[in-house]
Amino acid sequence: MNVMSEVRFNLTPVTEKPSRRYRKGNKYDPILDAFMEGTDTLVTIKVESKDANYLRTQLNKRIEARGLRGVKVSVVNNVCYLEK
Repeated sequence: MNVMSEVRFNLTPVTEKPSRRYRKGNKYDPILDAFMEGTDTLVTIKVESKDANYLRTQLNKRIEARGLRGVKVSVVNNVCYLEK
């Protein structure tokens, strides 16, 4: 015997979805700041207890949110690279 519980909800019409917003500050910003201030054009990045692919995703989000042009993040052999 199946007993279905009642779910209360509200549907509200909208004209469009809002664009995605990122937080103003981020713990990965200091990495990007240090790289941008430095003179090296290619560096490796290691963050304790973070996988290289996770790091790439987070840095790419910050690069997009901050509108940084000419900065590229890549992963080769589970090593994360930042490149100008």
